[in-house]
Amino acid sequence: MSTFTREEIEHLGSLSRIALTDQEITRLQGELNVIAQAINKVQEVAGDDVLPTANPIPLEAYMRPDVAETPLTQEQALSGAPLAIDGMFEAPRMLGEE
Repeated sequence: MSTFTREEIEHLGSLSRIALTDQEITRLQGELNVIAQAINKVQEVAGDDVLPTANPIPLEAYMRPDVAETPLTQEQALSGAPLAIDGMFEAPRMLGEE
């Protein structure tokens, strides 16, 4: 059973550039040891006959069929535009003057 020592917690904190107080180190040590115990318990139960899985329900991507359709004409595309000039959408300038 792996347990986290105080020195390991301090080392993890320094690696992640997080300043930990003595109280935080003590609390994290307890929390990480509980997590490690839970992982060890699962590893004891899981045998070679149990397949690893991330989700008990198989996930499938449901995609609609790719069916070609007639595209919009230029007039149809521009019909809802607030401003169109010379057959193009006109938008306000974003980056300043030329």
